[in-house]
Amino acid sequence: MYHRILVAVDGSPAAHSAIRTTAELAYLTGAQVRVLHIDTSEVVYDTVVGLEDDPTAHRVLDAAVTALRQAGVQADGELLDGLVSDVAQAVREAAESFDADLIVVSPHHRSRLAGWFSPSVSTAIAHNSRTAVLLAPDQG
Repeated sequence: MYHRILVAVDGSPAAHSAIRTTAELAYLTGAQVRVLHIDTSEVVYDTVVGLEDDPTAHRVLDAAVTALRQAGVQADGELLDGLVSDVAQAVREAAESFDADLIVVSPHHRSRLAGWFSPSVSTAIAHNSRTAVLLAPDQG
């Protein structure tokens, strides 16, 4: 079924659902997993502002990889730097580079107004990826 799964995580509580879902799928199918975390920045006027420091980015990635390994899944991690506006494209490119046959992400619930002005990353990934995408919503 699935042999190579890319799971993209951020530092939010919703990422736990993506990791849990990925662990279950990978365990059942014997899939190899790559965890992707993007240390994001935003351009403010003419300055690039980091939204996360390097130690925090590494902790997010390491925690996800550790959780998957503890679930009996073969997993590694990849940390990238990127602008918020480029996250969806970076996830798609990482999936292609890893030759993933599934991308797992957790959608963040936003108001209709917010979604109108700035589509969510998970929506952008799902609509523009050549790889199957599984949205793993936060289950509380």
